[in-house]
Amino acid sequence: MNKRILVIASGLCLTLGLSACTTNPYTGEQEAGKSGIGAGIGAVLGAGVGMLSSSKHDRGKGALIGAAAGAALGGGAGYYMDVQEAKLRDKMKGTGVSVTRQGDNIVLNMPNNVTFDSNSSTLKPAGANTLTGVAMVLKEYPKTAVNIVGYTDSTGGHDLNMRLSQQRADGVGSALITQGVAGSRVHTSGAGPANPIASNSTAEGKAQNRRVEITLSPMQ
Repeated sequence: MNKRILVIASGLCLTLGLSACTTNPYTGEQEAGKSGIGAGIGAVLGAGVGMLSSSKHDRGKGALIGAAAGAALGGGAGYYMDVQEAKLRDKMKGTGVSVTRQGDNIVLNMPNNVTFDSNSSTLKPAGANTLTGVAMVLKEYPKTAVNIVGYTDSTGGHDLNMRLSQQRADGVGSALITQGVAGSRVHTSGAGPANPIASNSTAEGKAQNRRVEITLSPMQ
């Protein structure tokens, strides 16, 4: 069993640890940086925990998930978020959801054409499908906090917009929780028309401002 753990972990280290390699200025050869070494150690430990905590039939899957999470944790917060960012970019291809990196934070911008119709807090099927991919990644990396903020354009009264933006954030949060993301990790809030990303003087700008942003941060 130990040999199997090491093989699985080694494969994941090679896959996930390439960005942690550095070049020796004297020999010109690539060497593992500190984050890569930490990721390798974490992968081995995580694989073991994953196998031990899984049923007999799911041990292989448990080892893979445990090794991935362990590698990320072993490599530090930056590395932990790096691997999530890569997976989220892959999952969000073609969905219309943008993925932006801000330091150790990852921001997912979900526009209204993906999430909600105008003046509605009912999540569209496209939005629900997109959140399935987000939830898959979040379940693999349980040490990530999820902060969800809903926004509206400037049309309508302030109270209505604040209530609508909160309902939209809650809708996205509920969808993630329903798909297995721990509720303790999820925080939702509504910001109404605050922090516009485009001009509210045009229909196109208003459409951009009607959005939900999901900010993923490493837990302290």
